[in-house]
Amino acid sequence: MAQKIVVLLFVIYRLITTVGLTVKSAELLQLGEDRGTQFSLDPSDIARDSIDFGGLSQIEPMAVMQPSSTSDVVSVISSAYNSAQGFPVSARGHGHSINGQAAAPGGVVIDMSHSPAANGASKSVPVYSSTLGGHYVDVWGGELWIDVLNWTLEHGGLAPRSWTDYLYLSVGGTLSNAGISGQAFHHGPQISNVYELDVVTGKGELVTCTEKENQELFYGVLGGLGQFGIITRARIALERAPKRVRWIRVLYSDFTDFTRDQERMISLHGSERFDYVEGFVITDESLINNWRSSFFSPRNPIKFSSLGVHGKVLYCLEVTKNYNDSTAGTVDQEVEALLKELKFIPGTIFTTDLPYIDFLDRVHKAELKLRAKGLWEVPHPWLNLFVPASKIEDFDRGVFNNILDNSTSGPVLIYPMNKHKWDERSSVVTPDEDVFYLVAFLRSAVPDSTEPSQTLEYLMQQNERILEFCAGSGIEVKQYLPHYETQGEWARHFGPKWDRFVKLKSVFDPKSILAVGQRIFEPIGAHSSLMPLRESS
Repeated sequence: MAQKIVVLLFVIYRLITTVGLTVKSAELLQLGEDRGTQFSLDPSDIARDSIDFGGLSQIEPMAVMQPSSTSDVVSVISSAYNSAQGFPVSARGHGHSINGQAAAPGGVVIDMSHSPAANGASKSVPVYSSTLGGHYVDVWGGELWIDVLNWTLEHGGLAPRSWTDYLYLSVGGTLSNAGISGQAFHHGPQISNVYELDVVTGKGELVTCTEKENQELFYGVLGGLGQFGIITRARIALERAPKRVRWIRVLYSDFTDFTRDQERMISLHGSERFDYVEGFVITDESLINNWRSSFFSPRNPIKFSSLGVHGKVLYCLEVTKNYNDSTAGTVDQEVEALLKELKFIPGTIFTTDLPYIDFLDRVHKAELKLRAKGLWEVPHPWLNLFVPASKIEDFDRGVFNNILDNSTSGPVLIYPMNKHKWDERSSVVTPDEDVFYLVAFLRSAVPDSTEPSQTLEYLMQQNERILEFCAGSGIEVKQYLPHYETQGEWARHFGPKWDRFVKLKSVFDPKSILAVGQRIFEPIGAHSSLMPLRESS
């Protein structure tokens, strides 16, 4: 106990002397004694939580806290809010943000990756609700989606309905953005598949909220970029998990055929549709064969010339059909009927079958290979855009066939979604059209690369060129996982939702304590917490 108190005193000393803040030391000491809160000043912990997956910035907190319960989160935020000026507090799941969004400069990072279950707390099992008409499970905000999946499969053969492509992300992290993958056209994003939240606001108040109870906070937090509170519990909608997946990829050289087929696939209903629809862009012959390696290792590499392709870009449509033992006998006919309507390049159907969990966890296998080569923990200057369907062909001509070169250093995803599956009451902003596309440039900067197009500087400049092209061409994109430097840019991003966003901030985090790494509002301790960081012209 004495050692804990010494650590806490040192935290307080650093906060006061380094940042110049007035912290109520007695309350923090009481927090340590009564709650057993673990503050860490270990240089390795500070270093880990100073850098995120993007690797584009390094922002040090004063301390890292590993909560053993929701009450620990309440205590830390209450102490920050009730001090004279406050100090930054941010929730960090597993550090997969890309622009320092989870940073708490000179403050406290709450490391949500430490589940209360690790301290003996029991985990909730899935429950059936006749009121909701289905199953759900309550999970800790810092829980990984892969762990949620394994747990619900083990307890009833159930699974969440909506996913991200990568499962080693935290529940609270994806719900603070949206959470999207190839199922979003049907089920909507993850924020459309949650029934209830426990949220600790920027005033240190624990609030349970649903679409009917405290709904302003509920919808504000969903897609709210962590600005209004920290999600400590989420009630996730579940469905009966299929056993297996038929995974199919086909190639296109004509972009109009490609997008027309994608949009048709997301318009179908019932059992006569695919369960997952995505796609990606191929600008390099070597990527065709890397792309196929997920299915099998071909002895005869594919060449652009062998496909009769005249342009420099190919497009891949990626779809799946889920099935069980009872439907295994008809899956071939169902897939064949769906593919028959598509206009892909003849002879470019590539298919594999695998267990459902293996499909959902497919990106992790690629991660392990990249880690082995030292290419995972490198800078990731990602750019994720929502593009209106009416402008997607203009985008193709200007970006895929002009700005991009033949060395993309990472996948470029493209797939459509239905706007009616997104609840407009959430904080997320999307293009004002019935159908819009995610276009995700998921590139990695390769250290010490001799190829200029793989350097961080080049990729960052290319991102700027893409955004400048959109602005100059009248393509009103919206950034997903957004990052801006001025409040004027943020106001333009949120558009009609901006005034509501500012109001929610003033109600639930009036001192601008939370998620200052997003750089939406002026940091705490400044003249006004709702002034812009930097005026834009």
